[in-house]
Amino acid sequence: MAKPITTLLFDFDGTLLDTNELIIQTFQYVLGNHYPGKYERIDILPFLGPTLYESFDSVEPEKTEQLIEEYRAWNKSMHDELSIEFDGVSETMRLLKAAGMKMAIVSTKRKDMIMRGLELLDVEGVFDEVIAMDDVTKTKPDPEPILLALERLGANADEALMIGDNYHDIVGGQNAGVRTAGVAWSAKGEAFLQTFNPDYMLQHISELLQLVKGEKD
Repeated sequence: MAKPITTLLFDFDGTLLDTNELIIQTFQYVLGNHYPGKYERIDILPFLGPTLYESFDSVEPEKTEQLIEEYRAWNKSMHDELSIEFDGVSETMRLLKAAGMKMAIVSTKRKDMIMRGLELLDVEGVFDEVIAMDDVTKTKPDPEPILLALERLGANADEALMIGDNYHDIVGGQNAGVRTAGVAWSAKGEAFLQTFNPDYMLQHISELLQLVKGEKD
Protein backbone atom coordinates (compact mmCIF):
# COMPACT_ATOMS: atom_id res chain seq x y z
CA MET A 1 0.00 0.00 0.00
CA ALA A 2 1.36 3.41 -0.96
CA LYS A 3 2.42 5.68 1.86
CA PRO A 4 0.52 8.94 2.43
CA ILE A 5 1.85 11.95 0.54
CA THR A 6 3.65 14.33 2.89
CA THR A 7 5.85 16.19 0.40
CA LEU A 8 4.89 18.17 -2.68
CA LEU A 9 7.42 19.21 -5.32
CA PHE A 10 6.22 21.70 -7.91
CA ASP A 11 7.50 22.75 -11.26
CA PHE A 12 6.90 26.49 -11.65
CA ASP A 13 6.41 27.84 -15.18
CA GLY A 14 3.29 26.40 -16.76
CA THR A 15 2.33 24.62 -13.53
CA LEU A 16 1.75 27.31 -10.88
CA LEU A 17 2.37 30.50 -12.84
CA ASP A 18 1.02 30.84 -16.36
CA THR A 19 4.09 32.12 -18.16
CA ASN A 20 3.30 30.28 -21.37
CA GLU A 21 2.43 33.44 -23.30
CA LEU A 22 5.48 35.21 -21.86
CA ILE A 23 7.78 32.39 -22.94
CA ILE A 24 6.24 32.03 -26.40
CA GLN A 25 6.36 35.77 -27.06
CA THR A 26 9.95 35.98 -25.83
CA PHE A 27 11.04 33.21 -28.20
CA GLN A 28 9.07 34.88 -30.98
CA TYR A 29 10.85 38.18 -30.31
CA VAL A 30 14.36 36.70 -30.23
CA LEU A 31 13.97 34.17 -33.03
CA GLY A 32 12.01 36.62 -35.16
CA ASN A 33 14.90 39.07 -35.02
CA HIS A 34 17.46 36.47 -36.08
CA TYR A 35 15.42 34.14 -38.29
CA PRO A 36 12.46 36.11 -39.71
CA GLY A 37 9.51 33.96 -40.71
CA LYS A 38 11.14 30.67 -39.70
CA TYR A 39 9.48 30.03 -36.32
CA GLU A 40 5.70 29.99 -35.84
CA ARG A 41 4.00 29.52 -32.45
CA ILE A 42 3.70 25.77 -33.04
CA ASP A 43 7.45 25.55 -33.66
CA ILE A 44 8.13 27.19 -30.30
CA LEU A 45 6.09 24.77 -28.15
CA PRO A 46 8.96 22.22 -27.92
CA PHE A 47 11.03 24.97 -26.24
CA LEU A 48 8.65 25.07 -23.25
CA GLY A 49 10.26 22.94 -20.55
CA PRO A 50 13.91 22.44 -21.57
CA THR A 51 16.58 24.86 -20.39
CA LEU A 52 17.36 27.89 -22.54
CA TYR A 53 20.75 26.33 -23.28
CA GLU A 54 19.13 23.20 -24.69
CA SER A 55 16.59 25.17 -26.72
CA PHE A 56 18.93 27.70 -28.29
CA ASP A 57 21.69 25.16 -28.78
CA SER A 58 19.26 23.26 -31.00
CA VAL A 59 18.68 26.44 -33.02
CA GLU A 60 22.25 27.59 -33.65
CA PRO A 61 25.01 26.46 -31.25
CA GLU A 62 27.35 29.28 -32.25
CA LYS A 63 24.81 31.87 -31.07
CA THR A 64 23.54 30.15 -27.93
CA GLU A 65 24.95 32.62 -25.40
CA GLN A 66 23.88 35.66 -27.43
CA LEU A 67 20.35 34.34 -27.90
CA ILE A 68 20.03 33.54 -24.19
CA GLU A 69 21.16 37.04 -23.24
CA GLU A 70 18.58 38.61 -25.56
CA TYR A 71 15.90 36.22 -24.32
CA ARG A 72 16.51 37.04 -20.65
CA ALA A 73 16.53 40.78 -21.21
CA TRP A 74 13.18 40.84 -23.06
CA ASN A 75 11.63 38.21 -20.79
CA LYS A 76 12.54 40.16 -17.68
CA SER A 77 11.13 43.39 -19.10
CA MET A 78 7.77 41.76 -19.90
CA HIS A 79 7.59 39.25 -17.02
CA ASP A 80 5.01 40.88 -14.78
CA GLU A 81 2.83 42.05 -17.65
CA LEU A 82 2.49 38.65 -19.31
CA SER A 83 2.47 36.31 -16.27
CA ILE A 84 -0.77 35.33 -14.55
CA GLU A 85 -1.78 32.87 -11.85
CA PHE A 86 -3.43 29.63 -12.88
CA ASP A 87 -6.87 29.41 -11.31
CA GLY A 88 -6.83 28.61 -7.59
CA VAL A 89 -3.05 28.31 -7.19
CA SER A 90 -2.41 30.84 -4.38
CA GLU A 91 -5.33 29.68 -2.26
CA THR A 92 -4.50 26.00 -2.74
CA MET A 93 -0.82 26.51 -1.89
CA ARG A 94 -1.73 28.21 1.38
CA LEU A 95 -4.21 25.47 2.28
CA LEU A 96 -1.65 22.75 1.57
CA LYS A 97 0.90 24.54 3.73
CA ALA A 98 -1.67 24.87 6.52
CA ALA A 99 -2.31 21.12 6.23
CA GLY A 100 1.34 20.50 7.12
CA MET A 101 2.72 19.58 3.72
CA LYS A 102 6.46 19.90 3.04
CA MET A 103 6.65 21.94 -0.16
CA ALA A 104 9.32 22.94 -2.65
CA ILE A 105 9.70 24.42 -6.10
CA VAL A 106 11.87 22.35 -8.46
CA SER A 107 12.40 24.30 -11.67
CA THR A 108 14.77 24.71 -14.60
CA LYS A 109 14.37 28.48 -14.20
CA ARG A 110 16.86 30.85 -12.57
CA LYS A 111 16.19 31.46 -8.88
CA ASP A 112 15.85 35.24 -9.15
CA MET A 113 13.04 34.86 -11.69
CA ILE A 114 11.31 32.15 -9.63
CA MET A 115 11.32 34.48 -6.63
CA ARG A 116 9.87 37.24 -8.78
CA GLY A 117 7.09 34.89 -9.86
CA LEU A 118 6.37 33.86 -6.27
CA GLU A 119 5.91 37.52 -5.41
CA LEU A 120 3.31 37.80 -8.18
CA LEU A 121 1.48 34.81 -6.70
CA ASP A 122 1.85 36.25 -3.18
CA VAL A 123 3.05 32.89 -1.82
CA GLU A 124 6.70 33.67 -1.02
CA GLY A 125 6.53 32.13 2.48
CA VAL A 126 4.66 28.97 1.49
CA PHE A 127 7.55 26.97 0.06
CA ASP A 128 10.21 25.47 2.31
CA GLU A 129 12.77 25.22 -0.50
CA VAL A 130 13.30 26.56 -4.02
CA ILE A 131 15.54 24.45 -6.24
CA ALA A 132 16.51 26.35 -9.38
CA MET A 133 18.89 25.69 -12.25
CA ASP A 134 21.47 27.66 -10.24
CA ASP A 135 21.51 24.94 -7.58
CA VAL A 136 22.33 21.90 -9.70
CA THR A 137 24.68 20.65 -12.39
CA LYS A 138 21.96 18.65 -14.16
CA THR A 139 18.33 19.67 -14.61
CA LYS A 140 15.16 17.61 -14.97
CA PRO A 141 14.60 14.95 -16.24
CA ASP A 142 17.84 14.07 -14.42
CA PRO A 143 16.84 13.23 -10.83
CA GLU A 144 19.47 15.54 -9.26
CA PRO A 145 17.21 18.56 -8.53
CA ILE A 146 14.39 16.42 -7.16
CA LEU A 147 16.75 14.42 -4.96
CA LEU A 148 18.29 17.69 -3.73
CA ALA A 149 14.84 18.99 -2.82
CA LEU A 150 14.08 15.81 -0.87
CA GLU A 151 17.40 16.06 0.95
CA ARG A 152 16.85 19.68 1.95
CA LEU A 153 13.29 18.96 3.05
CA GLY A 154 14.32 15.90 5.02
CA ALA A 155 11.74 13.95 3.04
CA ASN A 156 11.52 10.41 1.70
CA ALA A 157 10.96 9.68 -1.98
CA ASP A 158 8.11 7.24 -1.26
CA GLU A 159 6.12 10.02 0.44
CA ALA A 160 6.70 12.65 -2.25
CA LEU A 161 4.81 13.80 -5.33
CA MET A 162 6.30 15.76 -8.26
CA ILE A 163 3.75 17.96 -10.03
CA GLY A 164 4.44 19.45 -13.45
CA ASP A 165 3.28 20.42 -16.92
CA ASN A 166 6.00 18.80 -19.01
CA TYR A 167 7.65 15.44 -19.57
CA HIS A 168 10.77 16.69 -17.77
CA ASP A 169 8.73 16.77 -14.56
CA ILE A 170 7.12 13.37 -15.02
CA VAL A 171 10.24 11.53 -16.17
CA GLY A 172 12.40 13.40 -13.65
CA GLY A 173 10.06 12.33 -10.86
CA GLN A 174 10.10 8.73 -12.05
CA ASN A 175 13.91 8.80 -12.20
CA ALA A 176 14.00 10.07 -8.62
CA GLY A 177 11.58 7.40 -7.39
CA VAL A 178 8.72 9.73 -6.44
CA ARG A 179 5.10 9.67 -7.53
CA THR A 180 4.14 12.08 -10.29
CA ALA A 181 1.18 14.22 -11.30
CA GLY A 182 0.65 15.94 -14.63
CA VAL A 183 -1.49 19.04 -14.98
CA ALA A 184 -4.22 19.07 -17.61
CA TRP A 185 -3.63 22.80 -18.25
CA SER A 186 -0.20 22.05 -19.75
CA ALA A 187 0.47 24.02 -22.94
CA LYS A 188 1.44 20.73 -24.57
CA GLY A 189 -1.87 19.12 -23.66
CA GLU A 190 -3.10 16.44 -21.31
CA ALA A 191 -2.80 13.70 -23.95
CA PHE A 192 0.90 14.46 -24.41
CA LEU A 193 1.58 14.16 -20.68
CA GLN A 194 -0.40 10.93 -20.41
CA THR A 195 2.07 9.22 -22.75
CA PHE A 196 4.66 9.44 -19.94
CA ASN A 197 2.35 7.60 -17.49
CA PRO A 198 2.09 9.99 -14.55
CA ASP A 199 0.47 8.49 -11.47
CA TYR A 200 -2.17 11.22 -11.44
CA MET A 201 -3.59 13.84 -13.79
CA LEU A 202 -4.90 17.00 -12.17
CA GLN A 203 -7.75 18.84 -13.84
CA HIS A 204 -7.50 21.67 -11.29
CA ILE A 205 -4.82 22.49 -8.75
CA SER A 206 -7.31 22.18 -5.86
CA GLU A 207 -7.52 18.42 -6.49
CA LEU A 208 -4.24 18.18 -4.58
CA LEU A 209 -6.19 18.85 -1.38
CA GLN A 210 -8.16 15.63 -1.93
CA LEU A 211 -5.10 13.74 -3.09
CA VAL A 212 -3.01 14.38 0.03
CA LYS A 213 -5.98 13.35 2.17
CA GLY A 214 -6.22 10.06 0.27
CA GLU A 215 -9.63 10.98 -1.15
CA LYS A 216 -8.60 10.98 -4.83
CA ASP A 217 -7.50 7.97 -6.86
